[in-house]
Amino acid sequence: MGLKIYNTLTRKKEPFVPVNPGKVGMYVCGVTVYDMCHIGHARSVVLFDVIYRYLLKSGLDVTYIRNFTDIDDKIINRATQLGEDWKHLAERFVKEFHFDMDALGVKRPSIEPKATDHIQDIISLISALIDTGHAYEADGDVMFSVTSFSTYGKLSGKKTEDLVSGARVEVDEKKKDPLDFALWKAAKIGEPFWNSPWGPGRPGWHIECSAMSMRYLGPTFDIHGGGADLTFPHHENEIAQSEGATGEPFAKYWIHNGFVNIRSEKMSKSLGNVLNIRDILKETHPEALRLFLLSSHYRSPLDFNDTSIREASVGLERLYAACASLEEIEEAAGRLSSLPVELSDLDSRFREAMDDDFNTPKGLAIMFEASRAINRIHTESGGDKDKIPAPDLLRKAGNELAGWARDVFGILNENPQDFLEKTRRSGTDELGITEDQIRQLLDERSEARKTRNFKLADEIRDKLLEKGILIEDGPEGSTWRVKQ
Repeated sequence: MGLKIYNTLTRKKEPFVPVNPGKVGMYVCGVTVYDMCHIGHARSVVLFDVIYRYLLKSGLDVTYIRNFTDIDDKIINRATQLGEDWKHLAERFVKEFHFDMDALGVKRPSIEPKATDHIQDIISLISALIDTGHAYEADGDVMFSVTSFSTYGKLSGKKTEDLVSGARVEVDEKKKDPLDFALWKAAKIGEPFWNSPWGPGRPGWHIECSAMSMRYLGPTFDIHGGGADLTFPHHENEIAQSEGATGEPFAKYWIHNGFVNIRSEKMSKSLGNVLNIRDILKETHPEALRLFLLSSHYRSPLDFNDTSIREASVGLERLYAACASLEEIEEAAGRLSSLPVELSDLDSRFREAMDDDFNTPKGLAIMFEASRAINRIHTESGGDKDKIPAPDLLRKAGNELAGWARDVFGILNENPQDFLEKTRRSGTDELGITEDQIRQLLDERSEARKTRNFKLADEIRDKLLEKGILIEDGPEGSTWRVKQ
């Protein structure tokens, strides 16, 4: 059917038709580097990482830009609070961002521009807005005149007459209209500044993204994205100042991801429930966190809680178990010429899911169905070659499953056996029993079953179950795993 994207600008799903055939320009608003990244940042970054990966897998030539805001009131205030140079603080948190995102397996974008490296681009854009009558100087500041842009509000659906001064906008006596916003801020004593035609100062937040996106992608490009909280005023202002300067359409498709709640509450510093990525990864495998972040459609809210993250961890283990099973049954594959329906046409089914507005929950459902089918084949065959599908079909299904998991969803990158061994070891550590002790009890149980002492065998099974260890009996003997 071809890729369809829900466009915030038109409020409907639209067929994706790039501005330039075969090429895609995508700009995503990055972080303001003044603190550690939290799970809300992770959701947005992982989502657009998956979109980037999918576009690449679809054979498109993608230029992906994700910026850093490295000059802002928050950075200046935090640096003052810590007694640290603002530039050093910003550079430090750029490195922290990369550390966290590398841990999550996020691919680096094509370019990661910083606002402070594009001051001249910003000044040129502001000058163009003054020339076109969309901006005006006011005592060293430069303001954008919202009423000069007749379609202001087309992205967010807000009407200028309904916006109340002081509610969602900053009150400033320099403004001709309460809705006007700053493109350039005159320098204050002790703050960083750059020289400009309007005197020393620094750029406003909104103009930075317009300048950087157009610098690398041109006046009109394909996809602009970010969190839903950026729709207004940030993205609305980007459209106004970009189109006001060029007279051309800005971004063709607008993609916004939903919020992350923490145990059914809005995440906020005032509630003290902000979860940093670094802290989550102390307890959770990075791929499990990716799995959790992709388990809900990107436009829907996502609730982080103990149950949901545990389910993601269990799900990841099951997928790795299927990969391990696949390696074993491929070696013993026999005469059957067909595969279960869950393992058929995986490539086209994954593509159909992702073409439907990047439907990652549907894609993951296909992945879990396939993994269950693989594990079922492994269990039911019991090593009987005649019960195992032909190797060429099975290998094709396995390669498609692994390819989509790694290339698009960014998971299953480890060796299956190594992953399961680490998971099992960490699980036994928490349960207070060693692997050697488990193996010894399994040997005793096996001997008891051989001598038909089923009472003792059951007692050993129950003893292990009390420790959280599940025994699974099969034709080739007994195996064990940590109960989830």
